[in-house]
Amino acid sequence: MATKIIFFTVNGRPEKAEFPGDCPAQDVKDLFRSAAEAGPHDILKLYNPKGNITNISPGLEPNSSSCCYKLEVVAADCNSAELAGALGFDLSSMEKRLQGLEKRILTEAGDAPAVVYEMKKQVDSFREKLESVEHLSWLGLFKDLSEGTHKPSPFYHKRTLHKTRKECEHVREKFLQMSSLEVSEEVRQYLKTPTFDNWQWEDAEIMVLLQVMYTDLDFIAAFNIEPAVLQHFLFEVYRRYNNIPFHNFKHCFCVTQMMYGLIWLTDLKSKMDSEDLLIMLTSAVCHDLDHAGYNNAYQINARTELALRYNDISPLENHHCAIAFEILEKTESNIFRNLSMNQYKRIREGIIKCILATDMTRHNDILNKFKSILTAFDFTNKEHREVLMMILIKVSDISNEARPMEVAEPWLDCLLQEFYNQSDVEKLEGLPVTPFMDRDKVTKPSSQTGFIRFVLLPLFIELANLFPCLEQHIIHPVRKALDYYTEMEKALEREKVIRAQTQCAADSLTD
Repeated sequence: MATKIIFFTVNGRPEKAEFPGDCPAQDVKDLFRSAAEAGPHDILKLYNPKGNITNISPGLEPNSSSCCYKLEVVAADCNSAELAGALGFDLSSMEKRLQGLEKRILTEAGDAPAVVYEMKKQVDSFREKLESVEHLSWLGLFKDLSEGTHKPSPFYHKRTLHKTRKECEHVREKFLQMSSLEVSEEVRQYLKTPTFDNWQWEDAEIMVLLQVMYTDLDFIAAFNIEPAVLQHFLFEVYRRYNNIPFHNFKHCFCVTQMMYGLIWLTDLKSKMDSEDLLIMLTSAVCHDLDHAGYNNAYQINARTELALRYNDISPLENHHCAIAFEILEKTESNIFRNLSMNQYKRIREGIIKCILATDMTRHNDILNKFKSILTAFDFTNKEHREVLMMILIKVSDISNEARPMEVAEPWLDCLLQEFYNQSDVEKLEGLPVTPFMDRDKVTKPSSQTGFIRFVLLPLFIELANLFPCLEQHIIHPVRKALDYYTEMEKALEREKVIRAQTQCAADSLTD
């Protein structure tokens, strides 16, 4: 492989980098980091001669000294004092000066003009954004949220936040203490409904509820699953979900609980065999194992290890499957260890198909396949059952809006937090920004109205065509959610118009 020579400037200083064409991406980034004398946590951006951001990777096009790239350190570890020295002024003294000017206006004018209030509002909004977006903390304005609060920081990094050993052992101990408790009949019935509220349950209690699902569907007896092995399996699953805002252990539970509810609501126990039901429930439990909080588009654009390993083909879903069977390879957590070879082969194949079906890039293909067999659906047809199983896990995976608003809306906040974090990283790394994740373009209602109208409802309606009883359980709540977010979107538009009119009036007063 030929050596690439890249010419670039750092703060006006000409530099040259040489590396093999097959050099790992991280080595290339480290090479540029060294040339820029940047720290390990500093953020670099590389610009081409046209001024466009270019991804630092082995794919960089060779150039000449007369056509240089430009390398800049756009984010570095620094404190406010260092920033003040770099900028030539102190932010705190400027803030005091502005407060003094504000008091003077109030004293001399009696009441501040509308434009002052509007500017104050914009400054407060900008400050809030700086303080709540971790990747802007290099500006020196980042607020330490750990002070005076016991809430966990809402931020996370590209390095996934694996649970600590201490955290896991504490939850494991509580789970084992509670695992032999008898769950009341009232809770067992509640667990079978889409209205179940996950926010009222701790992680150890959630594992007990997952154990109840395996028991109540008769999997323990049918597949000779030892209770201790099931408990170890559930703990390992808990341990391998990361502390990220949305794709975490509670999301795993919600998807599994919805799947469990759908099995009971549609009486699938009388229509499908136990192996199919075991496939669906276990797929739901494992469907997002070790999710890092960055979607497939990011994995592929950033050329991550997962994207390279799986050749850009559903990198996340393939990874979730691999982690699931890594857990199941261990004797102490292998709930399938007493199955025959043929049973294991069928169940493994089914779980892989179900988890891979959660890749939204396959959404239309799977939905269209389901539509094509719907009019002549036959539960004795293996292919028909497999398509239905994929539809059921897809519905379960994106079913939050079928839940009561007080349960669903906090999940949307968690999802947007994860989305916004990804788009922030994409901007800083010079990657294509995922449009529906951009915090500067997406609002809570706008993120939902299109998704509900064009993804959720078409999918849910087709499933309800096969099972009309689901109309009241999942279609009606989703329609209500669509109305709710549509009204919220209209209200935001009205507020935007009023704000623009206020600004216009303020401008006319200052002219």
